[in-house]
Amino acid sequence: RNILSEDQLHPSIRTLVANHEQAVVREVMAAASNHRVLVVGMGSNPYCKKARKSLQAAGFEHHYLEYGNYFSMWRQRNALKLWSGWPTFPIIFVDGMLIGGFQDLKALADSGELMKLLNAERVS
Repeated sequence: RNILSEDQLHPSIRTLVANHEQAVVREVMAAASNHRVLVVGMGSNPYCKKARKSLQAAGFEHHYLEYGNYFSMWRQRNALKLWSGWPTFPIIFVDGMLIGGFQDLKALADSGELMKLLNAERVS
């Protein structure tokens, strides 16, 4: 995917751009590395709730990080969207790999691919 290269940023703003909301990005990166399944969501979003319920119903443990709701923490969520390239919430990772959102999780579960991913040896 395209992303503006550093040489296209004026030197006076490069640090600002590089550090923008990086604490939340680092937090999600660490959680994705430390948990087999990570759901990154937001309050009041029905698809985040559906993803968590779906995982629970299937017996898959997961870690959940929530960043605000429709009225708060939008800058942090925007930084996560820009970093991941995923446009909506939830943002779901399995073994550190972005698998998409709720519909993608459901498709993987329905096809049996999610079970294969979670039963596979974890690659470190």
